[in-house]
Amino acid sequence: MFELHHLSALEQGEWLRRGEVRPRELVEHYLERIERLNPRVGALTVVEAERALARADELERLGARSAPLWGIPLADKELVRRSGQRTTFGSRLLAEHVPTESDELVEHLDAAGAISLGATAAPEFGLPSYTESRVAPPARTPYDLGRGAGGSSGGAAAAVAAGLLPFAPGSDGGGSIRIPAAACGLVGLKPSRGRVPAGSGLEHLAGLVVAGPIARTVADAALLLDALIAAAPWPFATSAPVDPPLASGREHPHTGPLLGAAVRGEGRFQLGVTTSSPWEADTALTISPEARWALDEAVAGFAALGHGLDDLTLDPEPDYGPTFRTIWKASAAGIPAHTEAELALLEPLTAWLVREGRALPASQLAEALAWLAGFERRFIAQLTGLDAVLTPALALTPRPLGWYDPHDAERNFTQQVQYTPWTSMVNVAGLPALTLPVGLTPDHLPEPGLPMGVQLIGRPGGEATLLALGAQWERARGTARIHPPQW
Repeated sequence: MFELHHLSALEQGEWLRRGEVRPRELVEHYLERIERLNPRVGALTVVEAERALARADELERLGARSAPLWGIPLADKELVRRSGQRTTFGSRLLAEHVPTESDELVEHLDAAGAISLGATAAPEFGLPSYTESRVAPPARTPYDLGRGAGGSSGGAAAAVAAGLLPFAPGSDGGGSIRIPAAACGLVGLKPSRGRVPAGSGLEHLAGLVVAGPIARTVADAALLLDALIAAAPWPFATSAPVDPPLASGREHPHTGPLLGAAVRGEGRFQLGVTTSSPWEADTALTISPEARWALDEAVAGFAALGHGLDDLTLDPEPDYGPTFRTIWKASAAGIPAHTEAELALLEPLTAWLVREGRALPASQLAEALAWLAGFERRFIAQLTGLDAVLTPALALTPRPLGWYDPHDAERNFTQQVQYTPWTSMVNVAGLPALTLPVGLTPDHLPEPGLPMGVQLIGRPGGEATLLALGAQWERARGTARIHPPQW
């Protein structure tokens, strides 16, 4: 039986503009699903039903249907402030925090015509790559409710996968869009540093954290990203070329908004394929059979589509692990826990990062920042001659709830690296990356029936190439038609 959430976000927008569905009708549909399914999935921590319905009525009364996201529901990530809406940052420290001002990202989404239904779950201050906090229930992948949705945008991914939202904004400082997207069988797009004005990365230490979309389809991800870019107060995102010239030197086939690249899905590209990770010198890594299967499927699929593929081995980076740890610790130093009583409200991993970060000498932080800037240049130089790089999205299947060590922070951090060895290097290099679902693992593998994906890493400013590749993959593979039981 057809239901409104079966439409893609792009289709919902078209129905709204044609008057085939009203904003209130769409909001009511999703609110009913949230009430019924969210307690089991743990996707949303705040539901603002009355506020969302009033917003829907206001949009219909004003009638500005040209706004790119007019009438489409979504939800704010729990790390983003919306005036008057409880925002805990995933922490008991701020369990009753209600901001009086909204963050710029919220204002840009509102200006684009979207309707927020509330807030999606995130781990404490967005630091871990899993969404299991002490202030809210865990976010679960809808494909197996005993496993986590990943993090830190875990609630957003769980909501989209379960059909509680058509798409959702997330943020990504070390994989926090791509990890949950992969764990929930979705598309996740981390933009280039500087691409999204309200989440450019430039305001964060080492430029790691950027805002981007989580969606069921490549076109939906492009639609949301285009809306965020359109709010740019500077010319970079709006008038600069969407993509650099191809590595082959040919003229690029994509111009205009990123949605165009995602809908057309044109072009033949040169891909490097790698399982190299800069964490290899620091952490023992194992690639599961399920991750190997996903990568092999993608290699065969892109080859069948006519793309060139070359094996790529990245240069070893023995200092990457210690240096990235330095930045991660330093990024936690500003968390507003100043007394022992406040620190006691933090989870062990967060408290450890805060204490370690505040003990770092300034000289060590300066050295780490300089080293990461050098890594960015070295990493990008290795992409010469390639249009994109293909890796597994995750090294392991979605992790069981409670898998991460809740007491030993060092071991916890190592577990996160073992799960996500190919994501943080993209943030350090400021590059775009797209997570694509491959499908559910087949019965002959040790862990069947679970979503697994791959990651495409683009060249600087190369979102259009990634979206074109993703669109071709989606059409050939039919991944947009795979859904969990809650669908």
